[in-house]
Amino acid sequence: MILPLLLALQVTPVAPLPKGTALPPPASEEGQVIAPVQRLFDALAANDPAAILAEVRPDGRATAVVEKADGTTAVTNSDWPAFAAKLGKPGPKRAETFTGMPAIEIDGNIAMVWGSYTFTVDGKPSHCGTNHVDLVRDGGRWRINNVTWTQRTTGCAQ
Repeated sequence: MILPLLLALQVTPVAPLPKGTALPPPASEEGQVIAPVQRLFDALAANDPAAILAEVRPDGRATAVVEKADGTTAVTNSDWPAFAAKLGKPGPKRAETFTGMPAIEIDGNIAMVWGSYTFTVDGKPSHCGTNHVDLVRDGGRWRINNVTWTQRTTGCAQ
């Protein structure tokens, strides 16, 4: 007799809302953190070394962890001027974009952005992986200190 009463009082769980895929509002703290990351991606797409360097701290680094076809891994590091010079050369149109909503964590004057990406050349996937971007609030402005990413050619969105 008590079981029907308990069942009647049970609350049926509601399915959680799906996570959003939009970037945070620009005026929010998260929006201010993601803005230099997006400008860096835009500068890569525009092959603009000066715009790349405008978003980074001069003492930071870019690190790629590349999964090769033979199963080995190569780690390369560049300071920002070398990174900008290498990727800022004219050539085919390139765009690097987050796939979905990246994770954004903020603690005082440091922040981290983490998310999967697909790098395209002329609209076709070249490689994909995960970006990890750490930022520092410098002079009241968020600037990218380091970017580390994985890079592979398998399992990329088409």
